Amino acid sequence: MSVGIPGLILILLILLVLFGPKKLPELGQALGKTLKEFKNSTKDDHVDEKETDNQLK
Repeated sequence: MSVGIPGLILILLILLVLFGPKKLPELGQALGKTLKEFKNSTKDDHVDEKETDNQLK
């Protein structure tokens, strides 16, 4: 199931109504930081797995 352009516009409008225009940039920034930290931690875990595999060989 994919969300098209109309679905994204609807979601943005609902968020705008719920949080207001002043709060949306703060929420976007917090979400971006969270996703960046998650990506870095999963990347670090993947590197740790490779190091462990190399040590076992």
